[in-house]
Amino acid sequence: MRTFSLGKWLLPVYSVLALVFLLVPIAYTFVFSFNDSTKSNVQWVGFTFDKWLNVCDAQGLCAAFGTSVLVGLIATVIATALGTLMAIALARYRFRARSAVSLLLFLPMATPEVVLGAGLAAQFLTAGVPKGYVTIIIAHALFCLSFVVVTVKARVASLDPALEEAGRDLYGSPAQVFWKITFPLLLPGIIAAALLSFALSFDDFIITRFNNGPVETFPIWIYTAAARGVPAEANVIASAVFLLALVIVIVAQTTSAARRKRLAKLQ
Repeated sequence: MRTFSLGKWLLPVYSVLALVFLLVPIAYTFVFSFNDSTKSNVQWVGFTFDKWLNVCDAQGLCAAFGTSVLVGLIATVIATALGTLMAIALARYRFRARSAVSLLLFLPMATPEVVLGAGLAAQFLTAGVPKGYVTIIIAHALFCLSFVVVTVKARVASLDPALEEAGRDLYGSPAQVFWKITFPLLLPGIIAAALLSFALSFDDFIITRFNNGPVETFPIWIYTAAARGVPAEANVIASAVFLLALVIVIVAQTTSAARRKRLAKLQ
């Protein structure tokens, strides 16, 4: 006779409820991107493809989306380049104030965004820097830097030093060892850090709001449009971004699984 075990069912039920809780807003956004609404997109009116075919009809939407993509790409390049170099230095070398530098890099991750955004805005005001694209990119690169360092540093710590030593034993110069051995091994961590950095930059509202000036990014456009009802075109952009991210994850996982199978056959 089987006995009912609460612990056996609790975790699966909790997992399903958590998954539903996370997916319901995404499903709502996707479904209402096909809503034949005019101003407000709160109530279902009817099904249409017009919002997907004419997504730029909403005034300023595509411009704000393009601004977020541009800012995210530039900030990601800056944060990834600097963060990778800092991660290698912190993981491989011993120097004065190394612990202090590590602590300072973790502080932006623990600091509330409203404090970080207000502090950066005060610094720009004191320095007389006009708010705009430059201030947004600097702010995004700064708060993304910590996430890049943490991600790449974990990858550096997992590398086998014997591989680099073998390259040096084969008379490889430091530059050759780095680009042919170290960098390819670090590349998965660098790509992961870059994707995380871009996602954080594209999604940020609070820090951007303190430092944007007249520039309008996609999250700020959504916030402004929410006062009169977010149009369905915004749901189209959000759904397209989610689908693109989903495709990237599936391709990455499939490629990684295929690579592991090839390596397993070689062994």
